[in-house]
Amino acid sequence: MTGPVVGVVGGGQLARMMGPAATEMGLELRVLAEEPGSCAIPAAAGHQVGDYHDLETLLAFAEGLDALTFDHEHVPNEHLRALLSAGIAVEPRPEALVHAQDKIVMRRAVERLGLPNPRWAEVASADELIGFADGRWPVVLKTPRGGYDGKGVLLVRSEEEARTGTAADWFGQGRFPALLAEEAVPFSRELSALVARTPSGEVRSWPVVESIQVDGVCDEVLAPAPGLPDEIAEAAAEAARTLATELGVTGVMAAELFEVPGRGFLVNELAMRPHNSGHWTMDGSVTGQFEQHLRAVLDLPLGDTGFIGGATVMKNILGGSADDLFADLTSAMSAVPAAKVHLYGKGVRAGRKVGHINVTGRDAGEIPEMRNRAATAAAIIRDGA
Repeated sequence: MTGPVVGVVGGGQLARMMGPAATEMGLELRVLAEEPGSCAIPAAAGHQVGDYHDLETLLAFAEGLDALTFDHEHVPNEHLRALLSAGIAVEPRPEALVHAQDKIVMRRAVERLGLPNPRWAEVASADELIGFADGRWPVVLKTPRGGYDGKGVLLVRSEEEARTGTAADWFGQGRFPALLAEEAVPFSRELSALVARTPSGEVRSWPVVESIQVDGVCDEVLAPAPGLPDEIAEAAAEAARTLATELGVTGVMAAELFEVPGRGFLVNELAMRPHNSGHWTMDGSVTGQFEQHLRAVLDLPLGDTGFIGGATVMKNILGGSADDLFADLTSAMSAVPAAKVHLYGKGVRAGRKVGHINVTGRDAGEIPEMRNRAATAAAIIRDGA
């Protein structure tokens, strides 16, 4: 006997990590993978290989599903509307997902809801970017769609840079009617507020965490965010709940935030799927984000989001000098018995996310030592003992 069937568009590590959660709950997980070697395939009960840009492929994949969800936000919005018209339960729905697909649409929504935005504008030319800057350089220029892990983001330091180089190329390509210009926020650190919502409106949030970026890629997550004032933590969590509710999000959503001295926090970006900043929940929370996402898209009651211990550190494993991540796995486990190792089954490439380590402790006071232990285990796997 099998339970409901959930289909995931995308064959990356997020789909892969939904697999064990689906198995535990007796669900059938099917994956639409980009290629035969996609890392999610071994963790899914079934899969197809196909192009998510092709509507007929999506319609064929969706046959027999109780819910269709995503490993990424790149499926064309018009295809999602066509799937809905065909009677397929798309979660999150396209009118919500567009806020994670298009940064300008997201900025408008944050402003409409009265939540804290950085100063921003839509700009269609170098002259408009220079006008937005008004002499206050640098400013940040973003492509509204397609950017992730620091891609599609450009720091523009002067009027000259606005008229030359990459900025000029972006304006000259004509790929978008407008680009997004933002103030270069003087933030002290990055935060993430993770939340889940069901179609019937139940909402639960996890503790707000600190996300540490290196070269535009998430390197570590500290849960809870050390030293974050209670009033900022609660306001950030409430902002995420408001966004999820007012935008009609279904499933897990991460609100990436900037903590700014004297301003509390500002909304940076949204992700409407399980998120790197929530990987700590797999071992540190009563209900991990992948189980919660599946519960949410099927409109099942959401699980408790409290800590199992009192704090957790997540450390990403990025591709390094070791081609075989299993060669020193024994050494890593011996050196750090508390480390929970999650490998994604992906080929090693410099800087590529190939796994992560979770270390859980009793309280936030242990976070410095937990960081050391997680970094030790990750380094052994990445570069060898």
